[in-house]
Amino acid sequence: MQRRRLGRSGLEVSAVGLGTWQVLDVRDREEEARHEVVGAALEAGITLFDSSPMYGEAERVLGDALCKYGRDSATVATKVWTSDDREAEHQTEDALDFFGGRIELYQVHNLVAVEKRLDLLERLKEEGKVCSIGATHHSRSAFPALMDVMRGGRVDFVQVPYNAADVAITEEVLPLAEELGLGVIAMVPLGSGRLVRKAPADKDLEPLRGFGVETWAQALLKFVLSDERVSCAIPATSKPERARENARAGEPPFFGSEEREYVRRLARR
Repeated sequence: MQRRRLGRSGLEVSAVGLGTWQVLDVRDREEEARHEVVGAALEAGITLFDSSPMYGEAERVLGDALCKYGRDSATVATKVWTSDDREAEHQTEDALDFFGGRIELYQVHNLVAVEKRLDLLERLKEEGKVCSIGATHHSRSAFPALMDVMRGGRVDFVQVPYNAADVAITEEVLPLAEELGLGVIAMVPLGSGRLVRKAPADKDLEPLRGFGVETWAQALLKFVLSDERVSCAIPATSKPERARENARAGEPPFFGSEEREYVRRLARR
């Protein structure tokens, strides 16, 4: 799978990562099955795994899976998410325990108490426990505030929504990230599954076969990854075979402008 530099952090990540929202928020008997998803992802060349304390059990389950299948092969991107200073300390302590004492990419989730949380993450970075720092938000209404953080020089990357039905970040966020040399992680590249459920007929994918597209999900991922300003897209899945399928979308060739517009038209049907 293609590797891409995550902005000025210098880290290289797989073009396709694995999101853990909902799918890794499990306990007991379901955990083994989710471990297999992580194992399949690593085997397929996926290196970036995104999580958050907002996602219930996901951080813990991901940490256990990586311990089993290869923590050293993974780039962990997790988040701190609270307005309470003491809770923020607890969240980072728990995450460091889950992931072997280091976090490659630590993000302030949804800009909650962003300046104070950046202070915390910068301290952890000075201690060698964090490599790169980022910020996230899912809402277009928060993009002006996110861009202020980007201009502040304290983050190496951002995580924002981007898919064939939602290209709002192309207006200002992506141009600013490119100008500042920041990495971009694309969340919800499949529209949280909504776009996949609206799959077009197989015959509609024929013009995309030459780009290695076997499925509509791969077409949607390639749409995002064909924007060179994107470092990584992070679809979530609870199935090992889907993780392998998604990983293949990270292989070139990528779409040109005509193919991207074609996928957009299909997604808008």
